[in-house]
Order: sequence, then structure tokens, then C-alpha cells
Amino acid sequence: MILRPYQEVAISDALNALDTHKNTIVVAPTGAGKTIMLSALIGKRHQEGKRILVLQHRDELVSQNREKFLKVNPNISTSVVNGTIKKWDGDTIFSMVQTLSRENNLRHRPKFDMVVVDESHHVAADTYMRIIEAVKEDNEHAEIVGFTATPNRGDGKGLRSIFNNCSHQIELATLIREGFLVPPKAYVVDVGVTEALEGVTRRGNDFDMDEVAQIMNKRVINERVVNEWQDRAGDRKTVVFCSTINHAQDLLDMFIEYDVNAEMVIGDTPKPEREQILHDLEFGDVQVVVNVAVLTEGFDAPPVSCVVLTRPCSFKSTMVQMIGRGLRILDPEIYPDQIKKDCIVLDFGSSILTHGALDEAANLDGKPKNPNGEAPEKQCPECGFINPLNVRMCVECGYEFQSQDTEELVDFTLTEYDLMELSPFLWMDIFGNGSCLMAMGFNGFGVVGTVGDTSIGLVKAQNGRKVRSVAIGGKVQAMSAADDFMREIEDSAAANKSKRWLNERATDKQRDALRRGGVQVSAMDFSWTKYKAACWLNYLWNKEQIDAAVERIAE
Repeated sequence: MILRPYQEVAISDALNALDTHKNTIVVAPTGAGKTIMLSALIGKRHQEGKRILVLQHRDELVSQNREKFLKVNPNISTSVVNGTIKKWDGDTIFSMVQTLSRENNLRHRPKFDMVVVDESHHVAADTYMRIIEAVKEDNEHAEIVGFTATPNRGDGKGLRSIFNNCSHQIELATLIREGFLVPPKAYVVDVGVTEALEGVTRRGNDFDMDEVAQIMNKRVINERVVNEWQDRAGDRKTVVFCSTINHAQDLLDMFIEYDVNAEMVIGDTPKPEREQILHDLEFGDVQVVVNVAVLTEGFDAPPVSCVVLTRPCSFKSTMVQMIGRGLRILDPEIYPDQIKKDCIVLDFGSSILTHGALDEAANLDGKPKNPNGEAPEKQCPECGFINPLNVRMCVECGYEFQSQDTEELVDFTLTEYDLMELSPFLWMDIFGNGSCLMAMGFNGFGVVGTVGDTSIGLVKAQNGRKVRSVAIGGKVQAMSAADDFMREIEDSAAANKSKRWLNERATDKQRDALRRGGVQVSAMDFSWTKYKAACWLNYLWNKEQIDAAVERIAE
């Protein structure tokens, strides 16, 4: 397997930090391939003879992480310690925190050289600390490394006592630019309550949601929410975040009043009912799910391409988690006939004005001086004074900024060039017009076909029976998915762009095969390399399937 470029950098930085500090944390948002990175890091340390413990807080994560780990490290032995299995014989042990932290289980622990903490923003909890302290008792030189998407905890607790450095932070903007997440298209909708929301009381670590509901839960506002949604995202699967149960119920009733197939999920929703609603959102005819503090984390439904915020977010991390529910790309094998190029975010609670861009620097000390983060600014056209973005009147001269009901705030420029440069594979423009890009290795190939502004990523393994699609949407998303497939099945020997066979002249045998396929190549045409000829031949041999797939997105 070949890591993505930013993954390689993150692992290198983490290893350097461990050599220096014996601990580090890596911040990797949803979609970054966190498990692949921790597996690659463990593989490096295993080469030094280290025995490693991986901690997870949910049982399903144990099996998921172990399965991905074995794809990256097929020759490293593993075992599991959880509620039903307690095996200590693996070189790398995957364990549930709740199980291992019990005294009788800790007594049977072997000596570890490294602890890897998945979702490491939880590490401040007593259960984690008991395990880490026990490992340190056995081996004072044991290394501790954490991976998380949200290092800044909502309760303000810092992680400095465990991690004294953040060795690498992967930004959402990087994943969006390189096509591993779809870009958000965010709008703030002014419903005339910005000033009222600014005065809401804080209760502990969040706003008083009862006060928020008194401001936001009005029929005229709920109707405006539904109208704006219909205008901008009425054909999209949508998740709506509300302040209170009553607020959610009233907004749900408004969606239903407008004949939208909507459901509600709250903390008290029975598990079977919740699972059915979320399944129907992902695969069925439910279009909108309204929720209260349930779908903030641990929920992914890639068909969701609209997120509606009808409550303010006290912390940027909360806002990012909510918006992140809509940024996953689609796998066409799982979601046939669906296309997703972006995610619309409708913000009625001014969170985007308050917090600004999605990316946030890790704060290991906790309790930042300004828990809302830095707000973006705007310059007064009259006097030049710099004002907070959400003010309506210049603080210096009184100039009234023009009010707009809707303001688009986020715009990402995505370019094919960036990814082609970052890829370890040589992508060929088959027809010279960008409509068909192709890369290949020893074990398979990838194709990106484009019609208009829609692209499809297609792949086939060497022993595969048919060409299959891995992404439909923007060109960057399609190319990233196809490139990821190539990274998974190939190694650096097949991907080095400087390999001689990529630049040597096409052989007589290749030219004869191309001629039989209807492509005439002159012996004097030196632009035809072995690699270009191999790409063309693979296209011709699979032309019927490739063309059929591309034609489907053109319909």
C-alpha cells in the first residue's frame, strides 16, 4: 500500500516527535485515513521490535481498526482484548478501554513499548489514565501517541498532561482540495436574531439551549428555514441540528407541513427506531432528519449533502463536527445512480460568522481565552476601520453595512493539476482533451472519465473480472478515489514516475496490438512510450465497459 502524501508527512512528523518527546498527538479529520496512518506508524515501530497496545472506546472500532491494520501490516501478529475475548499473544494488541481499565484485566497485562490511542480526545478520562499509568509503571520509556479529529474538548479539559506536542495537523482544506472530501458551500441566513443570540447565557460549556429555543423556535423562522432549504437544497438528503426537543418537533412539523418526508432523532429515541430512521435517510426515502445533539459525532451517511444549523455553536469543534456529517464522498458501488459534488450548509445560528473557517489549531492546554475562537473581520469602506464580521454598523464611524439575507462564505477552488502532481502514478490524458485520464501499475489501472462538469472514477484490478466505479461527482473527487485504489493495490516499485519503462519507446508488439485495436502508431512517433501504449491498450481492451460507465453519467 502507498500512503497519501499528507499521510506520509504526518507519520514522519509523528515518529520524529516520539523520538524527541516520547509522546505526540496527530490531528486528522474525518476522511483523512486515520486508521491507515496509525497502522503505518505501528508498522515502523514494530520493525524496531516494539510491542504495541491500541486503545479504542467502542467495540466496533476494535474490529474495524484491526481489519484495516492487517491490510497495511499483513505480517504483524495481532490479538484482541475486549468483553468477550482476552488474548495477549499478539505483537500488537487491540483493546477496548472499558475492558482493559478493569483492575483484574490490568493485572494480566504484558509489558508494552507503545500505546496508540484512537479518538485520543477521550484520553483525559480516568479509564485511559489508569491504563497509561500502568504501562508507564512497567516501562517508563513507553511511547504514547494519539490520533483524533477533535483535539479541543468541549468541556475545556486540556490534553497537555499526556501529550506535550501536536506533531502534525491535517486540515480539512487539504482533504477537500485533494478530493477526499467534498467542498462545503456554506451560507449564513440572517433571520434577524443575530443580536439576540449574542446575548444568550452560557451554561457550563455551551449556550443555554432553552434560551436559544426561545429565540429560534418561532413559526416564522421555522417556515423561513424550510423555504430556504427548499430553494437551495430541496433535492438533497439533509441533517438538521436544533437546540431543544420542542424546537426539533416544531421544525419537523413544519417540514411535514410542506410535504417533506422528514423524521426526528433525539437522545430518547429507542435504538431500533433510530437505526431504522438513519438507514432510511441513507438508503430509503427519508429526506430530512431533525436531531438534538445526537448526530454530532459517530454518524456518517455519505448521501447527506446538506447540513442545516438552527442553533449557535459555542465551540468551533462542535460546528466542524456538524458540518463534517455532510462532507463524505460517495461510493457508487454502495450508492448507485447518486452524484455528490459538494455539501450545502445553511447556518441560521451565526456559527460561521462567529468561528470563521473550519480548520482550528489544536490547543492542548484547554480552556482557550476566547472559547468562540477568532471571528473573521471586515473593513469599513468609509473609514477603513477593521470590524468583526458580524457587526451591522462600523464601530468607528457608524457606517451601516449592507444587510444580506444570505451570504455565501466558503468557496474552494479545486484543480486537477494539484492531484496529478501529488499522485505517485503517471496519469495520462488519453485523448488530449481531459475527458479520459488513465494511470496503471503492475496490479491494475484507474480511469477518470468526464462529461461536462461530472466525472466518474473507474478501476480494475489485474485479476478483476470487470471495471467498477469508485466515485461519481467532481473531477477531483473521482480522480482521488481512483488514485486511492491504485495506492492500495500497488507499491512504490510500480508507481515511480522515473522508472525507465515509463519513458522508453513503445515496442513493435505494442504498436501491432494498437493497430489491431484501430489505433495507428507510426514507428517514427516518439511520443508513444511503453507506458502510454500500455494505458491505451488497457483502455481498448476495456473500452466497452469504460464507455458504458461514462455514458451513464452523461444521461
